Amino acid sequence: MPAATETIVTARSRVTVSVTGRSDVGHVRQVNEDSFLAESPVYVVADGMGGHARGDVASQTMIAQLSHSVRRGEPTTPEVVFTAITAANSQIMSWADQIGIAGTTVAGLALVSLSTQTDCHWMAFNIGDSRVYLWSDDALRQITVDHSAVQELIDDGAISAAEALTHPERNIVTRAVGVETDADPDVWLLPASGRQVFVICSDGLTREVTDDDILGVLREHPDDPAERLVQLALDSGARDNVTVLVVDASTVDTTPPSPGYHDNRSLGYLEQTLPRV
Repeated sequence: MPAATETIVTARSRVTVSVTGRSDVGHVRQVNEDSFLAESPVYVVADGMGGHARGDVASQTMIAQLSHSVRRGEPTTPEVVFTAITAANSQIMSWADQIGIAGTTVAGLALVSLSTQTDCHWMAFNIGDSRVYLWSDDALRQITVDHSAVQELIDDGAISAAEALTHPERNIVTRAVGVETDADPDVWLLPASGRQVFVICSDGLTREVTDDDILGVLREHPDDPAERLVQLALDSGARDNVTVLVVDASTVDTTPPSPGYHDNRSLGYLEQTLPRV
């Protein structure tokens, strides 16, 4: 999709978002099982699993539930996102008797309002091994943590991140939407402030393109960074479907913060989570 720009105005801030997105089947697969959503205030990539037509339908179901749940052009709430994921999980699980087990990863970003007394936050969330990155102060940081067999081995100190790239279990996802009764995403909250650039992608990008390569593209400021990143994956072989969203957000405070509120105050149950085992 070409670059699209939208502005969300709240009582306390103005958030201008420019987003580019691209999805490609790659050089090996016959069906593109990835789907994405780029409708303010939610930006999401879903990577379907299950083969044949089931994976693409699973990812499309996840995207449809989020699209139908949020109100366009205004901040949403964490509960709306959680409810949409739960609904998609139930719908996909209901197919099991007819078509067998299907599932999808989901990784995304939502502009959320926690209360009328706080500024807006970007809520990054994921289930599976699709990722959300943040580029800020010329550093690229992976916000989400993969739910995968190799990530668990990395966490245990059994292998390095470099070894994970070629490990025989690198394709195994430990959590997905549509596979188990519970589908609780891991969540990270970042105050919406200044310029923040996010990359949301399926693992078809990160299996072919290094984090340094992603950073290099962002530093070049191309008109369509998502297209450039997908092309890098295609040039490297693209053995899987590849989907990328690049969300470039600029936030301006329009009123002073409420007395007593500070960005480092505890956000309760939505504080940054750790990978769940």
